[in-house]
Amino acid sequence: MKHPEPLLLVPGLMCNEAVWAPVMPLLARAATCQVVDHGAANSLPQMAEQLLHHAPARFALAGHSMGARVALEVFRQAPERVTRIALLDTGYLPLAAGEAGEQEKNKRYQLLHVARTQGVRSMARVWVQGMVHPQRLSDMDLIESIVHMFERKTPEIFEAQIQALLDRPDARSVLQSLNVPTLIACGDQDLWSPISQHQAMQALAPSAVFEIVTDAGHMAPMEQPQAVADVLLRWLGSQANV
Repeated sequence: MKHPEPLLLVPGLMCNEAVWAPVMPLLARAATCQVVDHGAANSLPQMAEQLLHHAPARFALAGHSMGARVALEVFRQAPERVTRIALLDTGYLPLAAGEAGEQEKNKRYQLLHVARTQGVRSMARVWVQGMVHPQRLSDMDLIESIVHMFERKTPEIFEAQIQALLDRPDARSVLQSLNVPTLIACGDQDLWSPISQHQAMQALAPSAVFEIVTDAGHMAPMEQPQAVADVLLRWLGSQANV
């Protein structure tokens, strides 16, 4: 039986419906899925406002990577409209102060420079190296699907989304306020958003269920769609636990 509210799926940095495409057919019996598009928005609150403007009155929400940060901003702005929330391969803290923050800025701007000077495809081929399970780097079908997804975005959109991430709000208070069925999940080989980061999120939202997707990196929905669908189906079937 499907949920009466649709499930809004929120993609991450430079991603589109392709990141969720392998998972959606596996959720069809439980949810009517819609994938969100961030357009040219350059802040997470703006992305959340756009989502809320186009969303139905009530909805379930699942975000991947930057998309999960957007989902937390949606809950911050309109908690009464969100029936349940899933946060995959993501984080919750603002940009670090000092040297750590500068290093993150530099890494992101180096990728932007590649996108501007050599093209988004070249940037994506560099970026993807750390974003999937190391054993999947030789899976050319997977790698090409990720690179092609990125290639459909422009350097200008990349710059806007980098700005959104560098200006990201602190989401600790949102995690503490979650009062709907909550899933926190990540790939066991996610080097960008590691397991420890998700465990820290669960510590702030102790009623949340934490699940690990085995044999997956940061792009878990594309790497292991069945396993990701399984954890989402369990979440969709769960009762309010707070």
